Amino acid sequence: MITYPTASSIPTSGRYAFVEAGDSSKSAIASKLITAIEPVISTQVINEVCVNLLRQVSFSEDQVAELVEAFYGKYRVVELGRVAILTASRLRKAYSLSFWDSTIASAALNASVSLLYSEDMQHGMLFEGSLQVRNPFIAKG
Repeated sequence: MITYPTASSIPTSGRYAFVEAGDSSKSAIASKLITAIEPVISTQVINEVCVNLLRQVSFSEDQVAELVEAFYGKYRVVELGRVAILTASRLRKAYSLSFWDSTIASAALNASVSLLYSEDMQHGMLFEGSLQVRNPFIAKG
C-alpha cells in the first residue's frame, strides 16, 4: 500500500474516509496514504464524496463547491468521457463489476495508473494486466 510512494493511484478506500472522521483508524490510514502518493481522483469518487457529505454530514452547497475546487486544485482529476464510459462497459462484462466500480476502474486505466486503492473491490484483483486493486485497510501479514 504505502510501499509505493511514487505510484499514481486512485484512492477510493472508504470513498470518503479521508474526509469523514467516523472511523478514526480508517481515516488515519487513508490520510497517511494520500500524503504518501500522488493521488489521481476520478470524478466518480468526487461525486460519491459530495453525496455522502450532503446526506450524512449536512454539508452546504457552498461547502461542497469549496471541496470540489480543492480536489481539482490539489489532485489530478480524471473526468469520465466517452472512452471511460465505454471502457467501464467492457470492464463490467469482463469482470462482473458494479456500474460505479467499473467507472472508477475505467478512470484508473485511462489515467494509466497501476494501483487502485479500494475497500469495495476485491483485494489483489488485476484489471487488464496493468491495474491492481489494493485494500489499504487489510493488515499486512
